[in-house]
Amino acid sequence: MAFIEAGTVVGAAELLRISQPAASKLLITLEEDSGLQLFERDSGRLIVTDLGMRLHQEVDRVFSGIHQIERAVELIRREDKGRLLIGVIPGLSGSNIRQAVAGLLSRHPNVYVSISERSSQIIVDWLIRRQLDVGIISGHVEHPGLETESLNSHPLVCLLPLGHRLEKKTIIVPTDLAGEPFVSFAQGIYTRLRIDEIFESHGLRPNVVLDASTAPNVCEFVAAGVGVTLLHPLFADCVSGRVAVRRFEPSTPFQFLLCWPRDLRNSKLVKAFIEEARKAARESSLQLATSP
Repeated sequence: MAFIEAGTVVGAAELLRISQPAASKLLITLEEDSGLQLFERDSGRLIVTDLGMRLHQEVDRVFSGIHQIERAVELIRREDKGRLLIGVIPGLSGSNIRQAVAGLLSRHPNVYVSISERSSQIIVDWLIRRQLDVGIISGHVEHPGLETESLNSHPLVCLLPLGHRLEKKTIIVPTDLAGEPFVSFAQGIYTRLRIDEIFESHGLRPNVVLDASTAPNVCEFVAAGVGVTLLHPLFADCVSGRVAVRRFEPSTPFQFLLCWPRDLRNSKLVKAFIEEARKAARESSLQLATSP
């Protein structure tokens, strides 16, 4: 693995913290013992062969298993001190979740926290299966085994590449976007459903030139000049300063949801996280309200 990662004997020696002659001998011994030519040599560089790559895949599986055991040991070690498994949609994995988790850890410094970035559908499924303790999703969910609470309700805004012709406008309406190259969310995602509803209600159809499954990707493509989009302003946190954000009308409320199982297994930690998430949401809402 070291030889493949480094691509040279010198680099592998540094990774393994051994001398270059020792690394060369190690590689020769490995090939002799296995009876396989694992690398071809080309001007000091190591080019992995098909056989070498097949061996690497097997070794990588073994190492992954070892790392999984290490993670399991660490998890078990910390369980006595408490753990919290959080699911969050990728678009909110920035400052908002960091602030909430930081607040939680300041109150419970010995708690083990695991954050999974997944789609809303997967987070809901994992909450129902008790694979997560609490989640933050977009959209709407009704399930007898889950509690929900609205978080960060805010109208959708229009995101424009810097220098776009619509940047001079303070308010964007659907007809402004007719024919504009549009970067949308993938089919089935809640934001995409809301966007399609807006255009359909005005007898329009977005000129979707690209769609992506996560908010960060949608934002990055807008920042790159591929097109415009509509989304919750918190989704744009990752491209702050690299895009223009404009008010969109008609006002289309969009909310996130805090979700957690009704039958909590660690209610103290979940409730503490919910309090910190509310606090982070209030601060975010205040910033959005005072931003130009």
